Amino acid sequence: MLSAFGRRRKVDVRSLEFVLSGRPILNRLVIASALTLAKEEATFQYDKRVVRAIARAQFPVLKDLSSFDFSVVGGITKHRVMELAQGDYLTKKESIILIGNPGLGKTHIATGLALAACKQGKRIRFFSAAALVNDLLAAQHNLQLSKFKAPLLRSDLIVLDEVGFIPFTTEGAQSLFQFCSDLYERVSIIVTTNLRFGDWVSIFGNETMTTALLDRLTGKGHILEFIGESYRFRQRLRQEEQQPLAEQAETG
Repeated sequence: MLSAFGRRRKVDVRSLEFVLSGRPILNRLVIASALTLAKEEATFQYDKRVVRAIARAQFPVLKDLSSFDFSVVGGITKHRVMELAQGDYLTKKESIILIGNPGLGKTHIATGLALAACKQGKRIRFFSAAALVNDLLAAQHNLQLSKFKAPLLRSDLIVLDEVGFIPFTTEGAQSLFQFCSDLYERVSIIVTTNLRFGDWVSIFGNETMTTALLDRLTGKGHILEFIGESYRFRQRLRQEEQQPLAEQAETG
């Protein structure tokens, strides 16, 4: 919103509201107009910050918590997730681990929590675990590892999606372990995984390193276990159930 002088002006909304009371009607109208502009300006600036934060996060798909169907997944509650969305875990530099079978909405919840953090003005970065490992190895190969990590270590939240879908090489596992160690107590982490903790050694390849990583993630963390059947599997079953009915209607 541009002011009458053709440039953006910042106005203290609360001060204007205080001044507005007890003024002659003409002055009150002028100040009320300025107050409206100030509120619109504040909204505009907030929207710009949110848009920039979302762009920096590099979400593959935007999904809000409001569109998640909590009724079809066991083990988690809407109250618990919305409580986390308030962002207290970010202040405390805590982690969140979303664990469960594929297709239960772990990425949806991770994205929704990260989007809520963007709206709170936080600095977020979203990665698939495999992509992050590739980026870390490429940066190390090009002698740019410190430069690559620097902005990430200034983030408020890093999301690691799909840990466990693809096993890592020894070098890749070590790079990811070191990166998570760098984040510990400095930057919050959200991890989504389809593997139980006892199976993590299968992707990291080293029991000592796996135990140390899990200790860092769970020591100051929140664990949400998703229980149920895959959403995509349920959709396929529903389609198969509806197909005979449709065929009967056509022949009838």
